[in-house]
Amino acid sequence: MLVAVPQTNKNSVIQRTRVSRKWDSPKMERTMRVAFPLVVFAVATMCYGVADAAVVKPPPTYLKWHYYRITNTCLYAEEYVRHQVKLFWDRDRSITAKLLRLVYSDCFVTGCDASILLDEGPNPEKKAPQNRGLGGFVVIDKIKDVLESRCPGKVSCADILHLATRDAVHLAGGPSYPVLTGRKDSSSTSDAASVDLPSPSISLQKLLDYFKSRNLNEVHMTTLLGAHTMGRTHCSYIVDRLYNYNGSGKPDPSMSATLLDSLRKLCPPRKKGQPDPLVYLNPESGSNYNFTESYYRRILSNNAVLGVDQQLLYGNNTKQITEEFAVGFEDFRKNFATAMYKMGNFKVLTGNQGEIRKNCRYTNK
Repeated sequence: MLVAVPQTNKNSVIQRTRVSRKWDSPKMERTMRVAFPLVVFAVATMCYGVADAAVVKPPPTYLKWHYYRITNTCLYAEEYVRHQVKLFWDRDRSITAKLLRLVYSDCFVTGCDASILLDEGPNPEKKAPQNRGLGGFVVIDKIKDVLESRCPGKVSCADILHLATRDAVHLAGGPSYPVLTGRKDSSSTSDAASVDLPSPSISLQKLLDYFKSRNLNEVHMTTLLGAHTMGRTHCSYIVDRLYNYNGSGKPDPSMSATLLDSLRKLCPPRKKGQPDPLVYLNPESGSNYNFTESYYRRILSNNAVLGVDQQLLYGNNTKQITEEFAVGFEDFRKNFATAMYKMGNFKVLTGNQGEIRKNCRYTNK
């Protein structure tokens, strides 16, 4: 039985701030055009116990709130994106999980430059083993086609990816956080050899080090892993937990017996060349692809599908964050907005850097 963390707990890793999540109201939108960068900075610096406030920097000035509107380059760019995402989401709710994974796979490699979308080169990033099963490309392609017909050569694929992901997250029940825009696309071919995304079996410490190398702390990491509340994974990524954990010839002892039995039925021992089925990362969300805090509750009950998720219980801070999010959906939503903003600003190309591709799959040259 879970015990709620008191709102007044001074030792909390996540300080509960009273920042409104009602981004969609006209009044809030007008306010946030000016205030959002300060809000994000304030929330980031108030995450104590883990985050070092001295190293948190204010948001960059080269990205702007409603960039395409204030520069008069594509007045309704965000509305076009939102409309197309809704059309796709109504037919296939899995696009939320697919787009979240695309953003992660893009930003964590060479930066948020839309290089993950490229088909150019003998072995682009999307063909790396770590990116097996990526989807959502057709969503970005369609949105790009629409924007090129309305505002030729004005809206970058990188911005489209971040705007579309935000809108899909909101449709799934997540926060409709503001996305600052003005990114440019990489003008270089992408290379699968540059992909160093971590394995689902990585240790907690190595995962923390990896996120820190991307300017993200324990709070950001634990929050972003919450995207696993939706989506599916291949059995090959969890087969070691089911049958041969750490070479022991036995299952992962941290996995609940109920989960072990159900996953073994879905993922029987396989030989090379046999099918590699998909299983839901969070059966409670399943085919509904709902953005909820149930991911964290499952970790606390030893029902996480991926080993990397279950390991959040092994760190004092990550365990406390998990406990807080499990009983505080609004805290999770608020911190998810902040973490997505932070990740979305990693190694961004702006100004004279990069280009605005005409086709997201190919550089202009």
